[in-house]
Amino acid sequence: MRIYFKTNKLKQQCSEERTMLKAFGKKMSLKLQQRLMELSAAETLADMSHLPPTRCHQLDNTGGVFSVDLEQPYRLLFVPEEEPTPRKKDGGIDLQKVAGIEIIAIEDTHDPKNQRRSRL
Repeated sequence: MRIYFKTNKLKQQCSEERTMLKAFGKKMSLKLQQRLMELSAAETLADMSHLPPTRCHQLDNTGGVFSVDLEQPYRLLFVPEEEPTPRKKDGGIDLQKVAGIEIIAIEDTHDPKNQRRSRL
């Protein structure tokens, strides 16, 4: 899958080892590298939904934000890169047609100050 980043800072935190270690520490950096490799190896987002340890799923009430587990309680958050977002007939996102993502954040999704608004 193609991977893009919402900000240059986030791109540096996810791609430069020194910056990643400084921002997240060793344990979480290793998990972040693993998740990024899994995402880049997948052809589509549908491939990720079959990997139980990642818990790749769409967050409720976010209008299309997806999450994969990092170190508890942190998650890697991303949205489909395709515009418009590919949809099924029932209105859900067609994961088989999502071949690119934009990483938007690394955060604790259960922290009230991090509540997301709909992007779509």
